[in-house]
Amino acid sequence: MDNQTESRRDGVWGQTYEFVSGQTQHHKLGHVRLWVTLLDTEWQIRTETRPPETEPVGWTESIGDSLPHTDVSLQRFIREGDSSTVTFIPAVAKLPTVIRPYQALTIPSGARCTIYVGVVVWMRVCVGPKQTVLAEVPLAVPSYTWVGRNTMEGELCYSSASYARLVLEAVPKRPWRAVTPVTIINRRPEALLLERFSLPTPLLSLHQNDRGQLWTPGVVVEMETDMISASLHVDQALPVAAGACDQVAPAREKAARGRLVRAIDRVFG
Repeated sequence: MDNQTESRRDGVWGQTYEFVSGQTQHHKLGHVRLWVTLLDTEWQIRTETRPPETEPVGWTESIGDSLPHTDVSLQRFIREGDSSTVTFIPAVAKLPTVIRPYQALTIPSGARCTIYVGVVVWMRVCVGPKQTVLAEVPLAVPSYTWVGRNTMEGELCYSSASYARLVLEAVPKRPWRAVTPVTIINRRPEALLLERFSLPTPLLSLHQNDRGQLWTPGVVVEMETDMISASLHVDQALPVAAGACDQVAPAREKAARGRLVRAIDRVFG
């Protein structure tokens, strides 16, 4: 069946969908299943995360009146006025994300490299003309880790495994992931073994190109010669490879001007 028919279509970020009372919209997005239902006096959101069997590639949505089995998680929200529209907006993680390459990467002294990371996004379910946020749905089950020199000094982060690809063409483009180029510059007199690094995801805005792909600005991490600190900054412009893009979501936090200097254990710890 063509996925552009009325019964099943491709899901789209930022598109406004019109509902009538009693309708349910069903989304299949990666390993997440989402049902949004409009009733006379309330909105209902049901979500389910299924164990991975195969690697999904797309996002489809369909309209009907069927609901999932009763053990699927349900959230209910009061309907304000006669609002009947839903818009799905992507959002970056609320916490920094520790990226763990499946295989460690060595960056020699004086060298630099750019790693392309697929960052998982959250789905904001927004209703009405003011796009009031009802819920944020993680499009992958988040896991947590701690970054810092000890349990008292550091910060809680999300953790995400990555292939840490060096070639952009090798990065799978998925609707639930945004591509973030991370450039690491090693000015230390010794090689850097990159086993994990902390990406400041709350400082990243989200942008969508004409192919429906999500991108963030690039991040540059520079290892200083004093070996105890690293400087970090978020690029002002998107990488050329992203093509023409429109911003679909601002950063959760505003970045300070200039470079952010952090202790090594807060970046690579």
